[in-house]
Amino acid sequence: MFESAEIGHSISKRTYAREVPKLREALLDAQYDLFQDGRFPVMILFAGVDGAGKGETVNLLNEWMDPRHIRVAAFGDPSDEERERPPMWRYWREFPAKGRIGIFAGHWYTDPILDRVRRKTKQPQLIQSLEEIVRFETMLADEGVLLLKFWLHLSKEKQKKRLKALEKDPKTRWRVTKTDWRHFRLYDRFRKVSELALRQTGSASAPWMVVEGEDFRYRNLTVGGTLLAAMRERLDQKPAKPAADRIPPIPPPADNRHILGALDLTLKLDRKRYTDLLALYQGRLNLLSRNRRFRGRSAILAFEGNDAAGKGGAIRRVAAALDARYYRIIPVAAPTEEERAQPYLWRFWRHVPRLGRFALFDRSWYGRVLVERVEKLIPPPDWRRAYREIVEFERMLVDDGIRVVKIFLHISPEEQLRRFEERMKTPYKRWKLTPDDLRNRARWDEYAVATDAMFAKTSSRHAPWNLVASDYKWWARIRGLETIVKGLSDGVDLKLPPCDPKLAKAIGKMVKKAKKGGRALKP
Repeated sequence: MFESAEIGHSISKRTYAREVPKLREALLDAQYDLFQDGRFPVMILFAGVDGAGKGETVNLLNEWMDPRHIRVAAFGDPSDEERERPPMWRYWREFPAKGRIGIFAGHWYTDPILDRVRRKTKQPQLIQSLEEIVRFETMLADEGVLLLKFWLHLSKEKQKKRLKALEKDPKTRWRVTKTDWRHFRLYDRFRKVSELALRQTGSASAPWMVVEGEDFRYRNLTVGGTLLAAMRERLDQKPAKPAADRIPPIPPPADNRHILGALDLTLKLDRKRYTDLLALYQGRLNLLSRNRRFRGRSAILAFEGNDAAGKGGAIRRVAAALDARYYRIIPVAAPTEEERAQPYLWRFWRHVPRLGRFALFDRSWYGRVLVERVEKLIPPPDWRRAYREIVEFERMLVDDGIRVVKIFLHISPEEQLRRFEERMKTPYKRWKLTPDDLRNRARWDEYAVATDAMFAKTSSRHAPWNLVASDYKWWARIRGLETIVKGLSDGVDLKLPPCDPKLAKAIGKMVKKAKKGGRALKP
């Protein structure tokens, strides 16, 4: 695969001096057209052999184009904050917005390749990681991202020559590290693993471009020319029309029965039972959140449901059991301009919590297959592929040790109308009722069909849906708390921890001394 990048490609000084000004002008024009167009972002990945010129090429593109519209992200060893989140979290944070260019020096290929070369993982694990990368890059392509992947290559002999030349020059000596030479000694292993990675992940929407890196003139013109051609081709394409007319609609069930219709909405509790169970489950949730084992994990709680189904009240009962320093409530509304400029899941990835913390979503990423689908805010292809993307997103969270609990609160149309009327009559609740609530109610049956599809396609083994009858709020709150405690307590002992023997002994001495002196102990 790398043979074509080992034949000694080169460009003369005269040719380079003639072509560079024209290429720079064309790249700048394309960059400004991209910014004005604003339909898609450009992401450029640089990978390859140490010493092949990745850093120089990144700097060159910053020099040739307007750096105000370029975002360069360089990734080394993860920070403490990054280690406490899924591996992909730090890459999602650096995505360029639509109309801009992002350059990644270090990326999602680095760790799978390095781990396999260093034999920390086996071949099946590498293949699995590469398959996940392909799904991720397919999602980016579906979101309209123009993804360009450059592999800068050197043969083993030329890499050795290049590293020695850099080491010999006092101006560039700092660029060669012990790690570079350590990787050089593993060159053959790197080549074998990298070849496999490139073959497995080179797709029609995100192909690899292998570029010989020995001659900087050839490398610069090749990378710059490829970037220009890709940007121009995409910019010259007319916006595709929605494919809704070509996709057959999904009919409702022939008998008009839905999953939510099977819920027993008559379930309720009396006040005493509610008060006792509330104290019980809030106490258990508090113990769980402070448990030493749970400190090595985190939790995401997603609340969905009908308007006025009691999501806010349920979330407040959960939050009351937690330390305010370790949870955050994320209310999800219509996306902002910043969020619309990014792939759909970006605004949810940014809220993934650190270890030992909770993220409580008041509505969630399921808006794409509910509100956006029913209100026709997006074309059908977008919400249809969202099922797969959501399941993959949740699987990545769970695989990293995050507990994901999804709760859907359901009420009857009659109870919803009663709560709407109550909100209108109660001054401090009027803000909760909006025109959107009334419009959504008029589409009750359409939301029932969309909800059925959501449960069927996204209730997985690692993140199942939990349906809660909510006509009686006390029942719904207790059932929600019970579901959360059950979902989070697997492998965590909820018994009160034993008192520290040294602490108990010290307190005993203090009590004995106080009694001997006749002093009353302050609480």
